[in-house]
Amino acid sequence: MKLKSLTLKDQDKIARYLKYFRHELAVYSFADIFIWKNLFDISWAVIDGNLCVFFKDGFGTFLYLPPMGKCFSAQAVTLAYGLADKMNANPEVARIENIEEKDLGFFRNLGLRCRLKSRDYVVLRADMAQLRGAGFKSQRWARNYFLRNYNFSLASLRPADKPECLKLYRLWMSSRRTANPDRIYQGLMGDSLRALDAALAHYSRLGFKGICVRIDGRMRGFTFGYELNADTFCILYEITDLSVKGLAQYIFSENCRGLGRYKYINVMDDSGLDNLKKVKLAYRPVKLVSAYIARRNE
Repeated sequence: MKLKSLTLKDQDKIARYLKYFRHELAVYSFADIFIWKNLFDISWAVIDGNLCVFFKDGFGTFLYLPPMGKCFSAQAVTLAYGLADKMNANPEVARIENIEEKDLGFFRNLGLRCRLKSRDYVVLRADMAQLRGAGFKSQRWARNYFLRNYNFSLASLRPADKPECLKLYRLWMSSRRTANPDRIYQGLMGDSLRALDAALAHYSRLGFKGICVRIDGRMRGFTFGYELNADTFCILYEITDLSVKGLAQYIFSENCRGLGRYKYINVMDDSGLDNLKKVKLAYRPVKLVSAYIARRNE
């Protein structure tokens, strides 16, 4: 069975498989899959009626998502593992990532070992737009500080803004590296920069929507994301100049205010980082959506 290398031309076909069922994990989006092409060799195949998406890097090949179709296929799982085994020197590398909690029973019944990988944080859009009540006192204070102390302009983010966005990201990354020397964290920031480059290069085609803030004509913050389903919008990136007090709280709240058609905002996972977890919990998520990894028993 021949795997096809992922291209933008595959967007509609893959989106069709992603929409067979309603998903709450942010990774169930063509945009979220495609932006990792700068870090992984991404390929796909339809096996026994199920779409299988493979990611390959220097360590080996794995399924980024479980096989997806109108119903799960045990044969698709078996054959997908077989394809991964042919590409992996170490069979332990083969795995299925980003299984939703509602689907765990199927994979456990196949004898696979499933463990928690991460959780997406989901907040109420209206709460983020308004920041009312004692629970959001610190965020509201920071947003209002920004509004009182800076003369700024707000605009929709455009593909032409890519050079400014990358420049700001590098400034943000430099500040974060100074504050946090953890090698894993620094590696994640580098990977995220490469994904950002791919996202901005295909911003319109991938259906992204966002805003940016300029102070004295210079970009100091941007944020963008994509629609996951009819009532959920995912914020993929939010980057601000850390020296501008209250900008992060303002741009997040303002972005949510402009997304009035959605009930929920998925602010993605915390990448296993305690500081990021603390920030996301501070916005009082109403749901934590779990993602699991499945491996074969030894």
